[in-house]
Amino acid sequence: MINTLRGFLVALCCLAGFAGAQEKNILVTSGADRAIPIAVVPFGWQGGTVLPEDMSQIVGNDLRNSGIFEPLPRQNMISLPTRGSEIIYRDWKALGAQYVMVGNIQPAGGRLQVQFEVYNVSTEQQVMTGTVGGTPDQLRDMAHYVADQSFEKLTGIKGAFSTRLLYVTAESVGGNNTRYTLQRSDYDGARAVTLLQSREPILSPRFAPDGKRIAYVSFEQRRPRIFIQHVDTGRREQITNFEGLNGAPAFSPDGNRLAFVLSKDGNPEIYVMDLGTRNLQRLTNHYAIDTEPFWGADGQTIYFTSDRAGKPQIYKQRIGSNTPERVTFVGNYNANPKLSADEKTLVMIHRQDGYTNFKVAAQDLQRGNLRLLTDTSLDESPTVAPNGTMLIYATRQQGRGVLMLASINGRVRLPIPTAQGEVREPSWSPYLN
Repeated sequence: MINTLRGFLVALCCLAGFAGAQEKNILVTSGADRAIPIAVVPFGWQGGTVLPEDMSQIVGNDLRNSGIFEPLPRQNMISLPTRGSEIIYRDWKALGAQYVMVGNIQPAGGRLQVQFEVYNVSTEQQVMTGTVGGTPDQLRDMAHYVADQSFEKLTGIKGAFSTRLLYVTAESVGGNNTRYTLQRSDYDGARAVTLLQSREPILSPRFAPDGKRIAYVSFEQRRPRIFIQHVDTGRREQITNFEGLNGAPAFSPDGNRLAFVLSKDGNPEIYVMDLGTRNLQRLTNHYAIDTEPFWGADGQTIYFTSDRAGKPQIYKQRIGSNTPERVTFVGNYNANPKLSADEKTLVMIHRQDGYTNFKVAAQDLQRGNLRLLTDTSLDESPTVAPNGTMLIYATRQQGRGVLMLASINGRVRLPIPTAQGEVREPSWSPYLN
């Protein structure tokens, strides 16, 4: 099971004492602020057969998952026969809706044509209209597109519902044998496909910025080695074959370099490889364990986890510099750094002083305040949506490894439906064309 790999992961970031830096207050989010109420009316359908999925339900779920919107319960909805009618607006106001979305699906020569509109109930005006077309098999893609367009129009933030998710499952296949599977799905866990299967562990899958390549660690040679795989063709290329640990790959923002962890010189350090020339550059040089690199948007700064202060904390360092800067000071454990798209928020695995549970937390990099984002325990491997509004992380539920989705504002926490077995190592894709 993937749980048996915990020793390998812990070896990347050993724990030991806290070097006393000045602490700041932790702000624990309760998610109490009210989300924006929106009515996503069931879309009209002009065909004779039943569609494979409810498009408006997918749109509503997407908007809810952001933590910014709260779709009205369907049983509370009324029809909207005359758009723009004053009495209809009054009815929606009585239900508490701030926005109303309506849509219509029509068959068009074996394809589907979808028209959708969004109305502001307060101003009694149409705020957007749009169309999208596709095959019946692309109905979920069209729904995510509608959610993306509506979300961006209403918030000014680009939607991330058409993105993808990587994760690893581990399932017992008899005796002491385990089958490890690298899966790719919609961001919400739907339409999962298998990219790789192995009898040996798979770790740390990461998308390239173009979404067409992934890097991961495979133990198929009985030792950890880093591979890059092309998503469309399945073609694989081994990137590292150094003695000792080869782990935690992370693509640079331009996709031309790969940061990872090697222990070939004694203890785990962070290196950067130019994928074109295969030239290798060492970033860190310390007797402590340095691991889990994550690139800043400038392509020159790398955030990473190090126990050089006694216990794991997060640092950042510019390539070519020998002076890392400590970023986290609250709590006795902060690891696995991920940045929001605007680089104002640092998401991490966090443990408070005096506690044993590991939770996902977000630190405001401008103010220094830290917020807990999850109410589960034993959380690990957070990954952030490219627009910074949601995150997915691994945790345990009823004795099983599962994935959970949470909004950054703390309003939404829900499990992601995935295959049976232990599920771990989620990684969110960039925006896809």
